Amino acid sequence: MTQLSDITSIHWQPKLGADEVVTNYDDINQCIRTIIGTPKGALPLRPLFGCYLYNYLDRPIDRARPHIVREVVEAINDPIHGEPRVTVERVLVDAIGIGHAVLRVISRLADGVKLETRVTL
Repeated sequence: MTQLSDITSIHWQPKLGADEVVTNYDDINQCIRTIIGTPKGALPLRPLFGCYLYNYLDRPIDRARPHIVREVVEAINDPIHGEPRVTVERVLVDAIGIGHAVLRVISRLADGVKLETRVTL
């Protein structure tokens, strides 16, 4: 288990589902996945946190794709509840079977580093 004194990054958080921590790019990826995976309104003390992505999951992918992209971009770029360390450049929605898709969020950090976050739906 990582001790607090072993963490050298200013950006870190507990890793979801594990007795570890995530730092740097892994921390940003986890934040983006958390924003996308949380239905807006699910957190009583943060009702505007999250994404309305799940409103579109039962629709045909061709019709849902533009709505999914919009919801993801708006959620990540939200000035209060979003992820301020990245600028979303592109969101790709790839169908991988009936009822399943992969989201790929391509973003850029302030220092110019590109980051790709994958979320399976």
